[in-house]
Amino acid sequence: MSDLPQKTCSIDNLIRHEKLVAAAKAGLKTQQRRNGVYGWPGESFELQGTEFVVTGLQREKLGDMTDEHAKAEGYPSLESYRDLILRMHPGMSWDPESLVWAHYFEIKA
Repeated sequence: MSDLPQKTCSIDNLIRHEKLVAAAKAGLKTQQRRNGVYGWPGESFELQGTEFVVTGLQREKLGDMTDEHAKAEGYPSLESYRDLILRMHPGMSWDPESLVWAHYFEIKA
């Protein structure tokens, strides 16, 4: 695994908000963006009895996000995603050039 970036947090902390856990369990949420690396491709994690597997990890710019990405994050639109992120992190600005780690996952078959 030496070609993968170092983890900055436990995969157990990838998705914590109750509504987002429910969206993931329903198959509606398939992505999670974080400032750090929480899980590597092929790694499994569990949310309230449902097992998931990370299918991809990619470095992306916030400015490259689309409404489709926001929906895969569990939000109705990019605007609602951006508004919530800014409310959750007072003082943060939405910089389209900021890099985040996009974690892609699915329910484990």
